[in-house]
Parts: sequence; structure tokens; C-alpha cells
Amino acid sequence: MAQLKKMDCQIVIKTPAEKFYNTFRTKSHLIPKMSNGLMIDGKLLQGDWNTVGCVRLWSYVSEGKSEMVKEILENVDDENKTMVFKMVEGQILNYYKSWRSIFDITPMGEGSLVKWTMEFEKQNENIPDPDKYISYMMCLTKNIDAYLLDA
Repeated sequence: MAQLKKMDCQIVIKTPAEKFYNTFRTKSHLIPKMSNGLMIDGKLLQGDWNTVGCVRLWSYVSEGKSEMVKEILENVDDENKTMVFKMVEGQILNYYKSWRSIFDITPMGEGSLVKWTMEFEKQNENIPDPDKYISYMMCLTKNIDAYLLDA
């Protein structure tokens, strides 16, 4: 029987926590522009970009292949700079029965510590751990950091 698993990754960036968090919180529609080609497009399907319960469709490139994912912004904690995204459609769900990404950012000196936690349940025990998605989130974080530092 499959069980819920967690994997996380963290990275120190140079962008201040408030600025980086606000990119995801209030300017997520601009992430494709900031991603240096990793995120192709984002579309709002329901609600507005910044409201819990909104539904967004993202097209992105992972390991050289185009993929898409439909997500629901499930929870926001502005005080602790945390957001939770639930994946409801897309290639990722071919391998995982359920998937949540938790974005958490903490001030660290002049920069920030960004932590991504992935909660997932594999379709079966032969499915590998989601290392490619962990790598993707690390690259996306680095690319957005670089963009914000140049802006």
C-alpha cells in the first residue's frame, strides 16, 4: 500500500525574503518571464491570481520535455511567508496519486532561505522518488533570484 512521503530541498538566495515571497504571492503571473525558459506560460483558470482557491495552469520544461500542471493555491500564510499548492492535473499525476508543494521562505542576513517541501504518494512502489521535480524547483528558484537581482 502506498503512503504519503515528503522530500524537501532548500537553497540560500541573495534576494530579500519579502521581495522573493511577494513574487510568488502577488506577481506569480510574471514567473514565466523570470524563469529563464523553465516556465513557458501560466494561465489563470479560476479565481484571481492571489486568492486561496484559485486554479492555475502552468506549462513548463523539465529535462528538455514540455509538461503542464494544473494547481490550486490551497493555503497562504503571509506572516510566515508560506504557500501550499495542490496539483490536480498534469504529467506529474501519471506517477503520483497526490502532490502538494509547500513554499517557505525565511529571511537570512540580506538574503533568504527558500525551502520547497514536496508531499506525494506514488502510484506504485516502482515509481522513483521525484528527484527531477526537486531539481526543477531548485533551478526555478535560482533563475527567479537572478532575475530579481538584475531588476
